[in-house]
Amino acid sequence: MLQELSISGLGVIDGASARFPPGFTALTGETGAGKTMIVTSLRLLAGGRADAGRVRSGSSKATVEGRFRVADPEGAAVGDVADILESTGAELDDDGTVIAIRTVNADGRSRAHLGGRSVPVGALGKLVSSVLTVHGQNDQLRLLRPDHQRGALDTFAGARAQKALTAYRAARSEWVASLDELDELRANSRGLAQEADRLRFGIDEIVAVDPQAGEDDQLAETIRRLTDLESIRSAAAGSHEIVAGESESVVERLGQVRTLLETAADDELKRLAGRVGEALTVVTDIGDELTSYLSTLPPDANSLDQLLTRQAELKTLVRKYAPDIDGVIEWRVRAEARLSQIHDPQGSIDELQRRATEAAGAVSAAATTLHGIRVKAATTMGTKVSRELAGLAMGDSTLTVEVGLEAADGDDRLAIEIGGHRTHAGTDGADRVEFALVPHKGSRPLPIATSASGGELSRVMLALEVVLAEPTSGSVMVFDEVDAGVGGRAAVEIGRRLARLARAHQVIVVTHLPQVAAFADNHLVIGKSSGKGAAQTSTVRALDRAERVAELARMLAGLGESDTGKAHAEELLTTAEAERDS
Repeated sequence: MLQELSISGLGVIDGASARFPPGFTALTGETGAGKTMIVTSLRLLAGGRADAGRVRSGSSKATVEGRFRVADPEGAAVGDVADILESTGAELDDDGTVIAIRTVNADGRSRAHLGGRSVPVGALGKLVSSVLTVHGQNDQLRLLRPDHQRGALDTFAGARAQKALTAYRAARSEWVASLDELDELRANSRGLAQEADRLRFGIDEIVAVDPQAGEDDQLAETIRRLTDLESIRSAAAGSHEIVAGESESVVERLGQVRTLLETAADDELKRLAGRVGEALTVVTDIGDELTSYLSTLPPDANSLDQLLTRQAELKTLVRKYAPDIDGVIEWRVRAEARLSQIHDPQGSIDELQRRATEAAGAVSAAATTLHGIRVKAATTMGTKVSRELAGLAMGDSTLTVEVGLEAADGDDRLAIEIGGHRTHAGTDGADRVEFALVPHKGSRPLPIATSASGGELSRVMLALEVVLAEPTSGSVMVFDEVDAGVGGRAAVEIGRRLARLARAHQVIVVTHLPQVAAFADNHLVIGKSSGKGAAQTSTVRALDRAERVAELARMLAGLGESDTGKAHAEELLTTAEAERDS
C-alpha cells in the first residue's frame, strides 16, 4: 500500500506531503487547486513520461517521493517486488517499506531512486506498477479501443489466457520467420544461382591446387634454403668436419683430453675429466644434428623452379580468398557448407514451404485454444460486469463481451483456419473483442465506443476495474475523476461501490462529487493560495470530521459556511458512514 507521498516543484505544488491510511481516501478541492498533480506524481513514480513542462515555474526540478509497504506480514518482499529489489540492490526499511523517488529537471532529464539506490526509470516503474494502478479519464478513452478491450478480457481470463497467448505468439513468431525466409529464397533465386556458380569456381580452383595446412610457410623456408644452397651446405659441412670429422676433430681431441685426465695421478685433474665428458656429449650431439641437417639438403638447386611455381599457385589462392593458406582452407569449408544450402534452390523452397505449412498448423491450433478461452471468459466477464452496473444505478443495462474472428483478406499471408473460418493471425491472436452495452431488456447490444455517454462510460470503467481486481487484494487503486459525467443516485452508488472495493484494496479517488467523497474513510483536501505578485501554491491536508462536513457542503452547492449547506452535508456524511460501517 501507499503510506506517504511528498511532492515538490510539480505544477502548482511548491511543496506538499500527505499520509494515506488503508481503505478509501478521497481527494477533493476547488478547480485548479492541483488535484491532477497528485495523480501526475503517482504516474511519474509508475514510470510515466517525464515532462519538463510540469516543473513548477522558478523551480530547477520537480521531485516526487512515495513510501510503499511491499513486504508480507513476515516482513519479506515476495514475487516481482523481491526480484526487482534484488536486481537493483534496493533495500527495504525495517518496517517493510521502500522509498521510491522520481526527479524531473527543468531541462527534461529524469532520475529515479529506489530503496536508497539509483535505478533505471523502468525498474522504478515496474515496482510501483506492480502495487499501484492509476485509472483516469484517458484510460476510459483507451477502453474504447478494441486492443484494450481484448487486453482487459485476457486480464480477466487470468493465467490460462496468458499462457495460451504466450504459446500463440511463439508459434506465430516461428511461422512468420519461415514465411520471411521462404519469400527471401524465392525473391533471390537468381542471385543464389549466381552465388552458387562463384562458390563452385572457387572450390574447384582450391581443390586443383590442393593446399596443405601451413604449406606456404614451409615452402618459403625451403625456397630460402635453396637460394643459398651452396653457402649453406659449405657452412654446415665445414662445421661438421671440425666437430666430428674423421681426423683431428673436436670430438676426437676431447676424447683424448678426457683419457689423459682420467689416468692422471692427481685428484683435481680427475674431477676435470667429468666436465670434459659433459662437453664431449654436447659436441657429439651437435655433430649428429649437423649430419641430419646435411641429409635434408637437396644435392643441387634444380628443384627450385618447381618450388617457386608451387609458391605462385599458393599466392594466387591467398590473394583471392584469405590472408594465408590456412584461411584459404577454411574458406573452402565454409563455401562447401553454403553451397550445400543453395545448390538446389527449388529443393530448399519445397522444404521451407513444408516447414511453413507445419508452422501455420501450429499457429491455427494455438489460436483456436486461445479463442476458446476468450469465448468462455467473455460470458463470465459480461455477467460480472453487468452485475456491477446494476449496483451503479444503470438500471437494466448490461455489458456483453463479444468475441469474433478477424476476417482475412484474399491475399493475406497470415491467414489461418479456425473452425472452418479463414481469419487473420494478428500479434495477439485471431480474435476481435468488442464491449457492447445493452441499454435495456429487449434492445440489441451497441458498441460502447458509439453508444455510451460519458457518465455511462465512467461507470462501465469502474465496474470493469472492480471485476478485474477481484482475484487480488492489497493493491493500490487510484481513480482520477472516474465519476465524471455522473450525478444524483448514480454518484451515491459509485461512492458505495468504491467503499466496498476498499475493503480489499487501498482506494484513492480524485473526485468532485460529495456523494462519492462522503463514503471515504479518509478525506484529503487540496487547497490553493496566492499572494500579490506570487504564483499560486497548493497544499494538501487531512480533514477531521467537522472539516469534512464543511468541505462536503462546499462541494454540494458552494455553501461551506452556511447552516443549510452544513446540514445537508452532515446528513450525507452520516448516511454514508452508516452504510459503510454496516
